[in-house]
Amino acid sequence: MRLLSALSLLLLLSSHWAAASTAKPLVKQPAKRIVALSPHAVEMLFAIGAGDTIIATSDSADFPEEAKVIPRVGGFYGIQIEKIIELNPDLIVTWKGGNNVETLDRLTSLGFTLVNSDPKTLADVARDLERLGQLTGHEAQANKLAKNYRQQLSLLRQENAAKADVKVFYQLWSTPLMTVAKNSWIQQIIDVCHGQNIFYAAENEYPQVSVESVLLKAPDVILQSQDEGNIIGIDWSPWHEIPAVINKHIYQLDADLLHRPSLRTLLGIKTLCDVLDDARSTESTSVVN
Repeated sequence: MRLLSALSLLLLLSSHWAAASTAKPLVKQPAKRIVALSPHAVEMLFAIGAGDTIIATSDSADFPEEAKVIPRVGGFYGIQIEKIIELNPDLIVTWKGGNNVETLDRLTSLGFTLVNSDPKTLADVARDLERLGQLTGHEAQANKLAKNYRQQLSLLRQENAAKADVKVFYQLWSTPLMTVAKNSWIQQIIDVCHGQNIFYAAENEYPQVSVESVLLKAPDVILQSQDEGNIIGIDWSPWHEIPAVINKHIYQLDADLLHRPSLRTLLGIKTLCDVLDDARSTESTSVVN
């Protein structure tokens, strides 16, 4: 049986290798069979009305609810190329920030059409929506959503531009203690909310820091993801030198809203802005009293 399975796989591989030399880089007609290798791509495809074209996705795709029943072809640990060959998609939406480069090169060599969705800026979300709309024949819905996204993002920037600075520590992970700095995805969200990241000037986008360095920088707010491992990984309560601890400005936020570049990013921004407003309000009350 193993020999037959191996022979079947070889035949599949051979057919795709033969097609690779004549494969076209672009989709000539709307894609109908899509493998989406990231949670954010799945969210975008469903948002524009193309969710029913997704025939496989990554292990961590869990939104919307319908995404949970889509067959899986791997995750951060690797992609099961043989499954993709069997499914024979006409489009693979990749994620260079989360997919193995060698795997993507292999899929390209097999003749599959790959399109990368890897938004690096808040503005990129709208552009990716429009691109996916073009590839799937859902331009009208995608363009409408992209326009609304841009308008809402602009409004959030305007609403928060004149607010007082709030010193923020974003606890990306607890063990080791990690945060975010300039040019990172989360930093862009903090900027919209007019927060002042205490580690903004760190040398890399996701630096490892010490508890002592957090103490010295005395943040007004500590933000954590709701992941249980991140919350229980470090207990800030004994550190009364930190204003965020004294004033109980330690907040747990939904990481999916903040870490995934999709339309729900707007909800993540609003949530983060709201908790900074809460901190501002408490500080203003303290000053009055």
